[in-house]
Amino acid sequence: MKKLILILFTILLNQTIFAQGPAVTSWLRNTSGITGRHYAAGNSTPIPESTLANVQTVQYSANSVYISTQGIPAYITGPFLDGNPSLATAQNAIFKMTLNPIQNTGTPSPTTGGNIGLFINGVALFDYRDGVSWKFSTGALAGGPLMGMGDNVWNRDAVVGERLGFDCSKAHPAMGNYHHHQNPSAFNLDKVVISTVCDLYASDGLYVMDSNSHSPLIGYAYDGFPIYGAYAYKNSDGTGGITRMKSSYNLRSISVRTNYADGTPVTNGPPVSATYPLGYFREDYEYIPTSASTPDFLDEHNGRFCITPEYPAGIYCYFTTVDANQNSAYPYAVGPTFYGVKNSSKVTSISEPTAFYSPSALTGILETIGLQVYPNPISDLIMIQSNELLKSNLIVELMNTNGQIVMSTDFYQGTTICHLETSTLYDGIYFVRITDGIAQKSYKVLIKH
Repeated sequence: MKKLILILFTILLNQTIFAQGPAVTSWLRNTSGITGRHYAAGNSTPIPESTLANVQTVQYSANSVYISTQGIPAYITGPFLDGNPSLATAQNAIFKMTLNPIQNTGTPSPTTGGNIGLFINGVALFDYRDGVSWKFSTGALAGGPLMGMGDNVWNRDAVVGERLGFDCSKAHPAMGNYHHHQNPSAFNLDKVVISTVCDLYASDGLYVMDSNSHSPLIGYAYDGFPIYGAYAYKNSDGTGGITRMKSSYNLRSISVRTNYADGTPVTNGPPVSATYPLGYFREDYEYIPTSASTPDFLDEHNGRFCITPEYPAGIYCYFTTVDANQNSAYPYAVGPTFYGVKNSSKVTSISEPTAFYSPSALTGILETIGLQVYPNPISDLIMIQSNELLKSNLIVELMNTNGQIVMSTDFYQGTTICHLETSTLYDGIYFVRITDGIAQKSYKVLIKH
C-alpha cells in the first residue's frame, strides 16, 4: 500500500503539483538530439560535434527551476580569431534559478565576472567586463603603463576590447565556457556591420531583431528576472507601439581619464585616443536618469517594470540594448548592478522534490512564423531565415524541376538561419521546400553562377 501511495504521489508531483510559468516553459529543450557544430579557422565547413545542444532537462519545484545544459548552442560556434585557443566545450551544468524574484531594496548587488544569467538555449550570459584592467606597475615605468589583471580602476569593456575574438554570433568561450556579453544576434544582421567574421563563417544568433515586433524572451538573470531582446512596447503598460529599448548610460565628455563620473579622483588611465577610444573602459560611461516622458529609456540596471507578451500582468525585465545601427550598447544586458536579489547559482545536484517539464510536441509552426529565402538569383549560398527563433526543427530540401531532391539540411530548434551551399550545382530553376511535419512551403529560386 505504501508503494502504491508513493507511485501516485510521484505521478501527481510530475503532473500537477507545481505551477508552470514562463520561467519553466520558455527554455529550449532539445528533444531531437541536436548536437553542436563549430568552425575551425580557415575552414568554412562546420565540424559536427557529439555534445548535445540547447537545454537537456528542465525540472521545477514551487520555488525554483533547474536547467540542465552543456552550454552549447544549436548555432555554429567559432572560430575565435584573436588567438583564443579554446573551443566551446561541454559544461555538464545544472543551474538553479528562482521562480519568485524580488526587488533588492538594499544596496544593489554588482554583476561579476563569469555567469550572471542564462539564455533560454542554456548558453551563459556574462556582463560587460573581460577581466582586464589598466594598471601601473613599478617594473613597467620605464616602458610605460600596461594592460593586465590589474587594479580594477579602469576596467576594459569586453564588447569593445575583444571584438576580434567574437564569432559570427557575437560570443566566445572562456576556458571552454561559451558565452555572450551582449545582444545574442549575428553580426551580419545588424544595420551597420562592424565585424566581417560572418563573411567566411556564417552562423546565427539566438534571435533576429525585428523593429516591428516585441522581441522574444531570451533568458533569465541570476536574480530570476527575465531578459528580453532589443525591442518592446514603448510604454510600460503595453501601449505606444514597438520601439527600441534604450540605455540610459552615455559616454562622458572627457579627453583624459583621471576621475570617475561622480568626481572621485582615481589612478590615471590612458588618455582618450584612437587606441583607447571612449567606451574602451566601463568607467567611460555615466548614468543619466530619465523622466516619465521617456519610458523607452531603461534604469541603472538596464531594465524596467513593464507588460510583455509572456507577463501580461507586468514584471521587471532586462533588455539587451543596441544603438540605432543595432550594434550592442552598454551595459548590453544586465548591469552594472542587479535589480533583484541575486539568488541563482550553478549546483552539482538537485536536493528537493521536483517535476520534469515536458513540452508538447510542436508541429505546424510554418503557419505562425515568417520565412525569407535569399538571395535570388543565387550563386554559391542559399540563406533561409526565420523571423523568430525556432521552437522545433524544420527540414529544408532543394529540388530540381524534375522533383528530385538534390540537397537537404535541418533547420535546427533554437536558431533563426540555415543555409545550403550551391556552388557545385548546375545553373537553372530549383525549388526550396520547407516542411514541419504537417505543412510545407515552397520557394522558386534561380541558381546562376
